[in-house]
Amino acid sequence: MNRQAPTLEDVAREAGVSRATVSRVVNGVRNVDPAIQDLVRLAIERTGYAPNRAARSLVTRRTGTVALVVSGAGDTSEEEQNAFAARVFSDPFFGRVVGGVVGFLRPRSMHPVLMFAESPEARQEVVRYLRQGNADGALVVSTHPDDPLPALLAEAGLPAVLFARPVRPVALSHVDLAHWDGGRIAAERLLARRCRKVATVSGPWAVAASQERLAGFRDTMARGGHPYVPVAEGGFTLDSGVAAMTALLAEHPDVEGVFAANDLMAQGVCQVLRERGRRVPEDVAVVGFDDSSVAATCRPPLTSVRQPVEDMAAAMARLLDEHVRGLRTDPVAVLFEPELVVRESA
Repeated sequence: MNRQAPTLEDVAREAGVSRATVSRVVNGVRNVDPAIQDLVRLAIERTGYAPNRAARSLVTRRTGTVALVVSGAGDTSEEEQNAFAARVFSDPFFGRVVGGVVGFLRPRSMHPVLMFAESPEARQEVVRYLRQGNADGALVVSTHPDDPLPALLAEAGLPAVLFARPVRPVALSHVDLAHWDGGRIAAERLLARRCRKVATVSGPWAVAASQERLAGFRDTMARGGHPYVPVAEGGFTLDSGVAAMTALLAEHPDVEGVFAANDLMAQGVCQVLRERGRRVPEDVAVVGFDDSSVAATCRPPLTSVRQPVEDMAAAMARLLDEHVRGLRTDPVAVLFEPELVVRESA
C-alpha cells in the first residue's frame, strides 16, 4: 500500500505546536518566534512534508512564479518570432540575465516562466497571463526602444520591473548601468595606450544604452584631444561587428584603436583585423563592452567594460519580490557602475 503523504497535523505533532502555527511558518507569516520556526522546519524535514502549492497560493495570494519576458516592438510573422527566440537563446547576454534571475529565485522556492512578447497578440497574452494570477509579476527585458509592453503593464497596475531604463517615462521600477561612464572608461583605456586614430562600433542608434555609451566615449576622447571619432552602427551581433569594422577600415585604414559597444561586435572587429593582417593589440587596440563569456574566448582575449549582468538581474528579481510583497509601492531605479577588465586586446 502507498504511504499517505504527511500532513500539517503530522508536522504539528512532531514539532509539538498547533496546526495553525505550522501553517503560519509554511506560508511565511512573520509573527512566529524564530525558535518555533526552527522547530517546525526540523519537523518538516523529519516528516517529509511538502506544502500543497495550490492551497498555499490561496493563503498567500502568491504563485511562487514570475514571468521572465523578452519583449520587442515588432509586429512579425510566426517564422520571424521563432527566429527572434533563437537569437535570444544564442546571445550570451540573455544567458547571464537568466542566471542572475534564477540565482535569486531558487533559494526562495520561486520559479521563472519564460515568455516572448514580439507581437501585439503576444503582449496581450502576457498581460492576460498576469491578470489571471498565473504569475506574481513580470521581469521584462526589452529589445526595442519602442516596446509598448512596459506601458501596458503599468496601465494595468501589474507588478513588473524592467532591465534598463525605458526610453519613454513609465511608472515601473528598473535596473540599469551607468552606460555613459562605460564609454568613458573605454576611451580612457585607448587614450592611455596613446592610440592616435580611434574609431568606434556603436550599438543600434535607437537604443538608449547605445547612445549613452557612444556619448561617453566621444566626450572623453574629445577631452583627450580627439574631437572627431568615426563611428559605424552595429546591431550587437557578431556579423554586424564584422560589417561595421569592414566599413570603418575602408574609410580609415590607419585606425589604431577601436571601441565596440558589446563583446560580440568586438569579436567581429578582431576577426576583420586578423583577416587584414592587423595585429591586436600591437597594430590596433580593441576594447569591448559587457565582459561576457565572449571576452574570454575571443582571439585575443578582450579587454572589456564589465556590465555586472548577473547582479543586475538578481536586483531586478529582488525589486519585483519587494513590490509583490508590498515592501515597495513607488517605482525605484537601481544603477550599477561599470568597470574595466583588462585582457590582451588593449
